[in-house]
Amino acid sequence: MALPPLLGERLRHARAWIALGVLTPLGMLAVSGLMLLDLRQDAWDKAEVTSKNLLQVIERDIARNVEILDLSLQGAVENLRLPDIEDLKPELRRLVLFDRSATARDIGDMLVIDEHGNALVDAGALSPRQGNYADRDYFRVHEARDGLGLHVGRPLVSRLTGERMLPFSRRVTKPDGSFGGVALITLKLSYLARLFDQIGLGRDGTINLYLRDGTRIMRQPFAESDIGADVADDPTFRRFLDAPSGAFVAGSAGEDIERHHAFTSVGDLPLVLDVALATRDIEAGWRTRASTLGAVVLALCGVTVFLSLLFGRELRRRDAMQAELARLSWTDALTGLANRRRYEEAFQAAWADAVRRGGPLSLLVVDADHFKLFNDRYGHAVGDTVLRDLARCLSASVSAPTGLAARIGGEEFALLLPGTDTDGALRVARKVHAEVSTLGVPSASIRPGTVTVSIGVATGHASAGGNPEALYRAADAALYEAKAGGRHQTRCAQAPFGPGGPGARLIRALRA
Repeated sequence: MALPPLLGERLRHARAWIALGVLTPLGMLAVSGLMLLDLRQDAWDKAEVTSKNLLQVIERDIARNVEILDLSLQGAVENLRLPDIEDLKPELRRLVLFDRSATARDIGDMLVIDEHGNALVDAGALSPRQGNYADRDYFRVHEARDGLGLHVGRPLVSRLTGERMLPFSRRVTKPDGSFGGVALITLKLSYLARLFDQIGLGRDGTINLYLRDGTRIMRQPFAESDIGADVADDPTFRRFLDAPSGAFVAGSAGEDIERHHAFTSVGDLPLVLDVALATRDIEAGWRTRASTLGAVVLALCGVTVFLSLLFGRELRRRDAMQAELARLSWTDALTGLANRRRYEEAFQAAWADAVRRGGPLSLLVVDADHFKLFNDRYGHAVGDTVLRDLARCLSASVSAPTGLAARIGGEEFALLLPGTDTDGALRVARKVHAEVSTLGVPSASIRPGTVTVSIGVATGHASAGGNPEALYRAADAALYEAKAGGRHQTRCAQAPFGPGGPGARLIRALRA
């Protein structure tokens, strides 16, 4: 038996709520994922801004200090051209050439070296400390090239103090244009180490200063072996030479660490400064927040899905109970057939459909013959068994899903046959008699053929007028005619049924 439309709609409604309860957490996960991606992008944006700011601060500091050193070198070279400079006392000549910059904290050696490589003027002593520098790279470069300007050399160890220095030098040219030596100022690498150490870049972050030929000048964190190392063939370093400044993400040679590199040239100098942040340090805070937020969202989604499934199960239970209650409210408890309430609703609906379609509607009223005798002789338990077996026979005789078998009271039943004419109704009646003839109750020694039924048949055409009540009265009258005629038979109201027709005359006659 089909469920009422309202109940089916409720079931669909329950499934919709279950689906919503499952899809909502998926939506929460999607939104949370987008939020986490935004947070990750924010972490990267912040890292890029931080890298650029650090790069700018460090680059300006180095460029400013190198500019001061170069001004001192230019002053020394120009002052060497002064007349009688060689006739000045050593102390006065030192002041004229190098002023007081020699006392700066991070200045190393300040020398004027002659064309043979010997110290001519030493800012650190009245009498130049002995030493020959003709083998130094900066000396050979200036000796070989005129007009080079400021030269930044490779890191070296001072022969005067034993400290690591970065040399800056300019060529000294004689009045005749020939090579006259080198003016040299060295910057202690401790200045760069101290400058870099003030900046925290995370556990795996690094700061590097290179010459453009690939020589590493300084690295933070500091390692002695890194100073002066040649990295010209390193793929990461080669990318520094492609543009004056920029940023990219790459792995580091010899380390299993991916870093975000922000780099720039230091002024017009042949220096490249690189600030590198490890990607795992950049994302460390984001990963912590993502793990926490993800765990919370997953837990909430899990709880939501669980509660939704639990709620869905309860909805299904409730709907099943409602369906069962609805079935029970429309079902005869003893026989399992439709009860009188269901029959009356179905009868009204079938008549309305017949009016709309203009087709026939047949009704069979069935009554068990001498049923009171079965109850009196065998007891009500056996009588109930007979009624249940009769219901089974009637159900087997009605074609689903259009036909309806119902118990309308006591031992009286009705078969509603929409779209069935009189011939079809009579065929169903014959089938009912055939099914009932097989009915027996062995436990009560009731053999097949003992139980019989009388059937009244009426067929109505809604287009001919009439109403459901008149159709029922006609079928009921035909039933009483069958009983009066000896029972165990079928009588049919004259068709077609309608106002003033033979069926109507039969009803009036029986009433008289």
